[in-house]
Amino acid sequence: MSATYDRYRNVPLTPPNQAPPALRYPWPEGNRAAMFLSFDIDAESAWTGKDPSHADRLVTMSFGGFEARVGTPVILKLLREMGLKATFFITGWAVEAHPAMAEAVLADGHEIGHHGYHHLIPEPGADHMLEELDYGLEVLKRRLGVVPVGYRAPIGEASAELCQSLKERNFLYTSSWFDDVRPYRHVMKDGSPGLIELPQTTSYDDWMHGLANRFSPRSIFPKEHVLSMWRDDLDETRAWGDLVTTVFHPQVSGRPMRFRLLREFLQYTVSCNDVWITTGEEIARYYEQQEKALAVS
Repeated sequence: MSATYDRYRNVPLTPPNQAPPALRYPWPEGNRAAMFLSFDIDAESAWTGKDPSHADRLVTMSFGGFEARVGTPVILKLLREMGLKATFFITGWAVEAHPAMAEAVLADGHEIGHHGYHHLIPEPGADHMLEELDYGLEVLKRRLGVVPVGYRAPIGEASAELCQSLKERNFLYTSSWFDDVRPYRHVMKDGSPGLIELPQTTSYDDWMHGLANRFSPRSIFPKEHVLSMWRDDLDETRAWGDLVTTVFHPQVSGRPMRFRLLREFLQYTVSCNDVWITTGEEIARYYEQQEKALAVS
C-alpha cells in the first residue's frame, strides 16, 4: 500500500450517520411542509471565535456589534408584526456582552437555543469542547433563566463525543447536520437512541449570500437572485412535504438590503398558507408524538 493510502487506513467503512431513513408523517393542521425559522446570534464572538486577537480590531468587531445595535431589534419587530415565533441560537458570550438584546428575544416569546459560549468549533477531542457546552449552559440559566432543549454547533461541526455529551445533558434536539430534508433521530455509537436532528437547509444560510468582509471577501448576491433561490427551494420542499431550516444571522439579515429580502421571503412563505412556521422545540416535540404513534401502530 502506498504512503498516501496508508494515511487513510483508519477511515471507517461505515457511514457516520447510522440513523434509519427519516419517518414520514403528516404535518399538523393540514400543512404540506414545515419551516424551522431560526436565527444564530453570534455577535462579536463570530469574529473572536476565529481568533481572540480580533477583540482588538475594533472595525472587525463592529460587524458583530451590529446585531445588538440594529440587526436583532429590527428582526424582532418584523416577527412581532407578522405574528411569527422563531428559535434564536445564542452564544453565551453574546448573552453576557449584550444582555438587553438577549432579554428582548426572550421577552418576545421566542425559543432560546444553545450555540456554544465563544463560538468555538467543537472539533473532535478538542480540550475546549465540554467547556464551551457547559459554560454556555450556565450562562443561559444564570442570565436568562433558560435551560435550552435545542443546540446548534458553532460553525456546524459535531463528533460522537459531543453527541454523547448533549444526550447526557438532556437536550431534545440538534440542528447542525445536512443529510436529510426531514427530522430524524440520531443513533448513538452503542446503538441507543440519540437526539432528534432538525437538519439545516444549506441554501438558507444568509451568511453565504449576504456578508462580504475582509477575511473572506466575496460578492454580495442581489435580492432577486437569493429570493428566487429561496422561493424555489421552499416550493419544491412543499411539493415533497418536507422541512426547511433557516440559518439567518441578524448581523447579515438585519442590514437594510438583506432585511428587505428576509421580509419578502417570510411574506411569501406566509402567503403559501400551507407551511407550518415554528420553533425547533415545537417541531421536535411534534416529532416525538409522531414517533410514538408510529411505534404503536
